[in-house]
Amino acid sequence: MSTLSTGQWPLAALEGSKLRPLWLDTSDRPEPRLPLTEDIEVDLLVVGGGFTGLWTALRAVEREPGRSVVLIEGDRIAEHATGRNGGMCEASLTHGEPNGRKRWPDEYDRLHALGLRNLDEIEETVGRYSIGCGFLRGGSLSVATRSHEVLQLAPRREGFLGAAATRAIVDSPTYLAGRRNARDCAVVDPARLAWGLADAAESQGVRIYEHTRLGALRLEGGRVVAKTPGGTVRAANVVLATNVFPGPLSRPRWSVVPVYDYVLATEPLTEDQLQMLNWDPAVAVSDSGNQFHYYRITPDRRILWGGYDAIYHFGRTIRGEHQDRRITFEKLAEHFAETFPQLEGIQFTHRWAGVIDTSTRFAAFFGRAHGGRTAYATGFTGLGVGSSRFAADVMLDQLAGLDTDRTRLRMVREKPLPFPPEPIAWLGIQITRWALNREDRTGKRNLWLRLLDRLGLGFDS
Repeated sequence: MSTLSTGQWPLAALEGSKLRPLWLDTSDRPEPRLPLTEDIEVDLLVVGGGFTGLWTALRAVEREPGRSVVLIEGDRIAEHATGRNGGMCEASLTHGEPNGRKRWPDEYDRLHALGLRNLDEIEETVGRYSIGCGFLRGGSLSVATRSHEVLQLAPRREGFLGAAATRAIVDSPTYLAGRRNARDCAVVDPARLAWGLADAAESQGVRIYEHTRLGALRLEGGRVVAKTPGGTVRAANVVLATNVFPGPLSRPRWSVVPVYDYVLATEPLTEDQLQMLNWDPAVAVSDSGNQFHYYRITPDRRILWGGYDAIYHFGRTIRGEHQDRRITFEKLAEHFAETFPQLEGIQFTHRWAGVIDTSTRFAAFFGRAHGGRTAYATGFTGLGVGSSRFAADVMLDQLAGLDTDRTRLRMVREKPLPFPPEPIAWLGIQITRWALNREDRTGKRNLWLRLLDRLGLGFDS
């Protein structure tokens, strides 16, 4: 275990860290699959090799064995958001209870039940296909680190914990209170989960092509025709699972913005350090601010520490240079040191960023095109690890013309308000970030945030 002197830590702990997602920094990463190099005809084409696309492909053949399904990915499986998140697989379909109850009060209880069932089914799938992704379902711990956040954790409701009880689960001197839910979250290695889902889908007959970028997409002769550099795919149905990356349909492009989320990972903890924290590696933690941190223990006993700074770049840009933002990584390192001063001297080995597909309602939304033959889902706003499987079943229900508990949900039938064009979008997001930071410091929601609440708009990390 390397150490740094007191005066150097925590900013110097970043020196020597790799600009590389921890999950993808492994020799176990599968070799790239070959690109598509021929014209083919299929029952279902899935575009996108992240969680949404992988779950859609696998669920399609599980629901209808023998169905011909092809998945194309413009880069590599798990290269983008799927392989860059914190690996916290939550049951929530609505970005938490407060957001869900505010937006869909009449159906929140049903959404909550569907989310828990969805997480149960993810756990069952991981076991059935023997996917080695470090899946541990220890639930979540939400913590208050400011006095006004204590009330947000509903002290009179079951599950509320005082400071001492919270610190008995994970020991930080910053914790004033907490709330524990034992079943609403699992931790996973997200890249290994994605690679395992790809293997499982192929074992059921799905064909996967990497480095195959979608070009044009149009309806022609009762089929949806997809053009790629290496060949044409004619499909009875198409699912677009391209996350925040621009696709061929205009509505999703206006309804999401790319927001960069930043993450650090420490060197592996020693046994003494892990015991010092009293932290069960199955438990995921987040604090209660608008600009919140999320953190967990990885399978190799590192602390993954992310969140807080959600950075939107003017013009909805997605660029490689946005991934290395020194000011944000330094801020994360300082906050880490405040939370766990007993780990003084520990170093960060990895730093990285990923792009979140943020929608104005914080949760996924759904749509169709080409006379109902194409379906899409996007706007997960950082909670796609678990809810992407639910989205897959929604889209498959829609394409099959089924009337189900899922398709009848207002959450599924309604669309969020789109973001405005530039420069209004950039100005609005910056003002909102300032207002959210002010609320975190003071506990008071100003006129701007109350206006956004009335309009059904929002923004957080």
